[in-house]
Amino acid sequence: MTGNITFTMIKPKAMENGNMGKIIAQIIEGGFKIKALKLTTLTKEQAMEFYAVHKERPFYDGLTDFMSSGPIVAAILEKENAIKAYRDFIGATNPADAAEGTIRANYGTSIEANAVHGSDSDENAQIEAGFFFSKREWV
Repeated sequence: MTGNITFTMIKPKAMENGNMGKIIAQIIEGGFKIKALKLTTLTKEQAMEFYAVHKERPFYDGLTDFMSSGPIVAAILEKENAIKAYRDFIGATNPADAAEGTIRANYGTSIEANAVHGSDSDENAQIEAGFFFSKREWV
């Protein structure tokens, strides 16, 4: 199934702004099949573990504070060439630069609160999906 799944999270600010249902609807309308879905809240430690790849970056502390600040929705999505398809679908990291109609353009409020996360590689999609879901929950 490598190549056909990606991982996403609806981030705390988008949740706080009441956009969960609209984002999920847009994902489905975009032709993505939801393989697994979970509403949860990350602890600071869990956010630090999930984003460990960015540990040396200056935005790491702010990112992990933000991602542990409220509920998130974690999801595994399926579609042919899922990584590229979803990254194109959600738009640029900075909502101001995201193409019109993309999730980040529609629901992102800043580069830090850009509405959704999207895996950047097949390998990371597997790792990120495994962080939130056991194989029995989505295979």
